[in-house]
Amino acid sequence: RARLGLPRAEDGKVPMAVGVDLRGESYGLLIDQIGEVLRLPEDGKEENPVNLDPRMAKLAGGVHRLDGQLMVVLDVDRVLELETKVQMAA
Repeated sequence: RARLGLPRAEDGKVPMAVGVDLRGESYGLLIDQIGEVLRLPEDGKEENPVNLDPRMAKLAGGVHRLDGQLMVVLDVDRVLELETKVQMAA
């Protein structure tokens, strides 16, 4: 939520963590919930639409269109790159 510029969750639920390995390092990303786990073909991914919320667009690596819905693909490199910039600025 913080990385996406969203307010803290007010529902009182404890966030879940998803483990990510990137360039030999392990990270944990806190999330609200997990829906479905999908394996989608790379050739079905499209560029970010121009009207995508700017908060999402800076962290999105494209989108997939699924049954009338738009699934935004999180670019983990971009998420972790922001963290590195914040740490370097401190």
